[in-house]
Amino acid sequence: MTGMPTRRLGELEVSAQGLGCMGMSHGYGAADDTQSIATIHRALDLGVSLLDTSDFYGAGHNEELIGRAVAGRRDEVVLATKFGFVNRLGEPAAVRGDAAYVRQACEASLRRLGVDHIDLYYQHRVDPEVPIEETVGAMAELVAAGKVRHLGLSEAGAETVRRAHAVHPIAALQSEWSLWTRDLEERIAPVCRELGIGLVPFSPLGRGFLTGRYTSVDGLPESDLRRTQPRFADGNLEQNLAIVRKLTELAAGKGVSAGQLALAWVQYRGDDVVPIPGTRRQTYLEENLGALRVELSDGELAAIDAAAPAGQVAGTRYDAGSMTLVEG
Repeated sequence: MTGMPTRRLGELEVSAQGLGCMGMSHGYGAADDTQSIATIHRALDLGVSLLDTSDFYGAGHNEELIGRAVAGRRDEVVLATKFGFVNRLGEPAAVRGDAAYVRQACEASLRRLGVDHIDLYYQHRVDPEVPIEETVGAMAELVAAGKVRHLGLSEAGAETVRRAHAVHPIAALQSEWSLWTRDLEERIAPVCRELGIGLVPFSPLGRGFLTGRYTSVDGLPESDLRRTQPRFADGNLEQNLAIVRKLTELAAGKGVSAGQLALAWVQYRGDDVVPIPGTRRQTYLEENLGALRVELSDGELAAIDAAAPAGQVAGTRYDAGSMTLVEG
C-alpha cells in the first residue's frame, strides 16, 4: 500500500495500522517461521511500521522471530514489546512489575530481538503487588539509559494510567477493543485522551470471530486459546454468532468483508487509535490493510453499533483467573 497513513501514539509516529505478531508463536496452534517472516516482510513492504510482540509469546520465541525478520530493516520498524508475565513450570503465569524484574526483562528482550533499543516498551499486565510508580520509575530509567524510547501500559485501568503518566509520559495504552469488547470506552479512553496517550486495540477482530470464519471451535487446534475462552463456549458462541450474521450482511451491502467492516469501525474510534490485528498469513494481512480504505458514514457507523450493542455479548473475554489481571 503506497502512502500508508500514520497516526501518533503520544509523541511516537506509527503506521495507522500495526501488525500483532503473537499468533506467529503463541495461542493459535503451530505456526511456520518461514511463513511468518514472509508476512512481516510483506507488512513492511506495504508500509506497516508498528510490529507488536511480547517476551511471553512462545516463551521468547516471538521476539527471536521478529529479531530475525527485521534484521537489516530496523530503520523501517517501530518495535513494540511487553514484559510482566512470568512463566513458571507447571503453574499459571505470574505477573511481576518490581524494578529489578523490569531491568532484567528489558535486557533479555534486547538480546532476543537483536537490537540496541526498544521503541515502545509496555508493561503487559499491572502487578497488583507493586506500586505502579515503582514499575514506571524503573521503565523511565531504561529511557534515560537509551534502551527504550517510549513507554506503554496494557490493560491498565484509568487511575493506574493517571498515576503512571505522572511518573513518566505514557505514549500508549494497549487494550482489547472491538465491536464485542468495549470495556475501555466509558472511563479509560477519556483519561487517555485527556493525557494525550494513544490507544492500541489488540484483537480488534474479536480473535478472528468477527470475520465470520469461525462458527464452532471444532476445527481449531487443541492448543488454541479460543477453546478456553467463555465467548467461544457452547451456548455463548451461538448467541454471539448473531452479531456476525448482522455484520456480514452490512459488509455485503458495502462490498467489503465482515472483518474489514469490523476493523474499519475500530479505526473510526479516533485519530489516536492504532489497531494491531494479528495474522501470520499475507492474504489476511492484505485484507486487514484494506480496511484503511473503507469509508463509513455516520449512518453506517450507527448501523454497525446496532449490530453489536454493548452489553449483549455472551461470555467474558477471559476465564475468571485471567480477568483478575484486567483493570476496569
